[in-house]
Amino acid sequence: MIAHSEENMPSDRSVSPVTVIRVCGAIMQPAADVLATEEPLEIRIIYQLEGRRKQQPISVTMRTPGEDESLAAGFLLTEGIIQTADQIEAIHACRHSNVIRVRLQADATIDLSKLQRHFYTSSSCGVCGKSSIDAVKTVVPHPLTSEYPVFAGDVVRHAPERLRIAQAVFERTGGLHACALFNSAGQLLRMSEDVGRHNAMDKLIGGELRAGADRFRDSMVFVSGRASFELVQKALMAGIPIIAAIGAPSSLAVQLAAQHEMTLIGFVRSDRFNIYCGGERLREFTA
Repeated sequence: MIAHSEENMPSDRSVSPVTVIRVCGAIMQPAADVLATEEPLEIRIIYQLEGRRKQQPISVTMRTPGEDESLAAGFLLTEGIIQTADQIEAIHACRHSNVIRVRLQADATIDLSKLQRHFYTSSSCGVCGKSSIDAVKTVVPHPLTSEYPVFAGDVVRHAPERLRIAQAVFERTGGLHACALFNSAGQLLRMSEDVGRHNAMDKLIGGELRAGADRFRDSMVFVSGRASFELVQKALMAGIPIIAAIGAPSSLAVQLAAQHEMTLIGFVRSDRFNIYCGGERLREFTA
């Protein structure tokens, strides 16, 4: 059994109790159930401009409560607003409200054009709230090293089972996406869940940043759904060289991964998977 870190354990707010009418054959009866909670979170940053502290709301995202600080940190990195964890001075959740404030270091360099966009992000898609395709063309700060690292095919094939065992909230609700970080030995390093797949990725990346870990460039990220453009973008922004998914990738996701020499794998099962680009990082396919 995979042990959960304290941060990954479900919070009281991550699930919501409901009463349903359960139908079994001709029998209908009320029953208690739980749903994955979905609530808005506003992310604000506090930064210094011309010697004065300024506060700016930059995102409203629909998420599952829990790991909010990691979600905010990961969002700032994967959107290109910060480049390193050192640029964050502190993160504070506003009590009794779905607002989180990220205070940046006084010397943190901020691209003001990115702050002019006010994001609204649904739980289903991390790109839909952006005004144009130009808004997602961020500069990748960590270019990938071709052909490194190398993973065995068995690590990829066993990832769905290992992730499934670790999904505490999914076990109760059946209604969450998950992202997990694996090393080349197949060890699950970190896992995050959320109603939004892009939020799960940001929580995962932000959790690593806040822990001071430097494991992205040696790791594979595995996602429980499809490999969409925004997930590939976020993995690239963190410098993760391999992304694998239970579902299919989109055409734009494959184009982006290939452009940056990333390994993209889809339709992962216990006995098979598809490699869309970057096969040189898989041991069975290296010379």
